[in-house]
Amino acid sequence: MEDWLKDSDEVEASWLTVDLAIFTLRDDQLMMLLVERGLEPFLGKPAMPGGYVQKNETLREGALRELSEEAGIDGSRLHLEQLGTYGDPGRDPRGRVVTVVYLALGPDLPDPVGGTDAERAFWAPAARLEDGTLGLAFDHREILTEALEEVRRKLEYTAVATAFCGEAFTLTELRTVYQVIWGQTLDPSNFRRKVLNTTGFVQPTGHHRLPPTGRPAALYRRGEAWLLSPPLLRATTSGRRD
Repeated sequence: MEDWLKDSDEVEASWLTVDLAIFTLRDDQLMMLLVERGLEPFLGKPAMPGGYVQKNETLREGALRELSEEAGIDGSRLHLEQLGTYGDPGRDPRGRVVTVVYLALGPDLPDPVGGTDAERAFWAPAARLEDGTLGLAFDHREILTEALEEVRRKLEYTAVATAFCGEAFTLTELRTVYQVIWGQTLDPSNFRRKVLNTTGFVQPTGHHRLPPTGRPAALYRRGEAWLLSPPLLRATTSGRRD
């Protein structure tokens, strides 16, 4: 280390953490995974699962470990990607802490089990984040708000909606993902046409699912394309497309 850094009043040691913005659909609601902190700071407050990165692990390994330790969930089932890095001074009262946030998405994930420094883990409706009724520790409300908008945006331009479905799914189930996350009602025929006309979005499995009533529904799997062309754009408040 340079000598001037050792004596500088403008540079301080920083800690590195990983946090997870985890979303799933349960009972046709968009849910996010939270833990109740068992330690100070913010003892007893809900927060995103996460923690310090250990010296011999990658960021992704740290994220998967924290997910397992704090919530008892196997991250290998999830769509996992980096959302961003957050390091504003004062975001953590313990000192300068920089966190790398991972976005994690999965279909109907199980009830979590709290562990390590998490008193408990639980699913909370994402709607409570947006209406301001849920107070979170640190800057996690701002991070989760950004994560939620990123999920909504990705539904337009990528095949990430399939991450909320099982290995095989109906187009009705896929449409439900869009409707719940966007908060918009989509015309079934129009949605079906757009999905099937988007090259590589979905592929038929050749099988059908028999519903309680009505005709058997064709099953699909995710196709080979990740970027959607043309994209599926949500309606704006004026009724036009973005």
